[in-house]
Amino acid sequence: MAAEIVNPRSDSDTGQDGGAEPLDSFDPAFALHRGGKMAVQATVPVRDKDDLSLAYTPGVAKVCSAIAEQPDLVHDYTWKSSVVAVVTDGTAVLGLGDIGPEASLPVMEGKAILFKQFGGVDAVPLALACTDVDEIIETVVRLAPSFGGVNLEDISAPRCFEIERRLQERLDIPVFHDDQHGTAVVTLAALRNAARLSGRAIGDLRAVISGAGAAGVAIAKMLVEAGIGDVVVADRRGVVSADRDDLTSVKRELAGFTNKAGLSGSLESALAGADVFIGVSGGTVPESAVASMAEGAFVFAMANPDPEVHPEIAHKYAAVVATGRSDFPNQINNVLAFPGIFAGALQVRASRITEGMKIAAAEALASVVGDDLAADYVIPSPFDERVAPAVTAAVAAAARAEGVARR
Repeated sequence: MAAEIVNPRSDSDTGQDGGAEPLDSFDPAFALHRGGKMAVQATVPVRDKDDLSLAYTPGVAKVCSAIAEQPDLVHDYTWKSSVVAVVTDGTAVLGLGDIGPEASLPVMEGKAILFKQFGGVDAVPLALACTDVDEIIETVVRLAPSFGGVNLEDISAPRCFEIERRLQERLDIPVFHDDQHGTAVVTLAALRNAARLSGRAIGDLRAVISGAGAAGVAIAKMLVEAGIGDVVVADRRGVVSADRDDLTSVKRELAGFTNKAGLSGSLESALAGADVFIGVSGGTVPESAVASMAEGAFVFAMANPDPEVHPEIAHKYAAVVATGRSDFPNQINNVLAFPGIFAGALQVRASRITEGMKIAAAEALASVVGDDLAADYVIPSPFDERVAPAVTAAVAAAARAEGVARR
């Protein structure tokens, strides 16, 4: 793409010959992104020859030799234990789809600065020019010595499941697909507080999830792990049930641990009498289906920019409403989870991020709300300074309890 694009305004409005004008002259989003959103900054001074001899040669050779003799010293004498690789192939970027690695970079840079801003974790965007599962895995394995963790981002389903699983099998550092687990952690935290507000337990609830992609599958797994009464997942063809003959291997596995009631048919039919709707698919749920849910239901319609159920409609029938948008209360935002999860894992040099660590993150996140719990406040703001420390501490403690911590 060219660096400059013709402004759709008339030539007389541009003030430049030929009408060409940088995009950032009339769009603040482009102005903010010009030159990128991040840079490398030294943490030690290099002011004179003495500093240079310590930061680089000959002093650096002593550190290299020590690490060669004792590899674990890499965590103490490099940035490895505080840096994460943010890896994508550009196949499922936001709601834009498969736009490629170059076009994904603004998102990956954004993710990296959120790691730093909210978790104190350095992160490096890595947009890969390959989409083959084996090639992605081999590439990340070869890059892994430079990093303390790997955050997979915007990789399309179902490939993302295999990539994460196989990378974690081959690496001894945390591998975390945020589109799956970050969303699931924040959803569970909000659901715990919604249940507490209504005087119910997670085990009392039946949830229906719209979407059987990365987020939908991960949310279903986490809700089951947390003890939900029942959860039904629906894809474009309806309820994911064991009697369907068109399921992928991931969806067959999903059918095996969800839908205790043995429902089949459409999403709308599954919502009748349901306590919770969780939308991670886009599309629109008819108002009549929302009206058929149980009294005091919760509606978490998280598609962006258009929720599956508009909050104005949801509030007619639901006791608690959440979205993925920042302009409505109760935003289900991954940034509440991933910075603290990685900060906690890196703090104890965890070899992986376990289900217990994710559950601990959700519980810590829910606890931040405390006595301020209300229908329009079941999840804290990303700018609440208590969030990252609470999640970090909980994840670190869970890692130690589960035996994956190495310090």
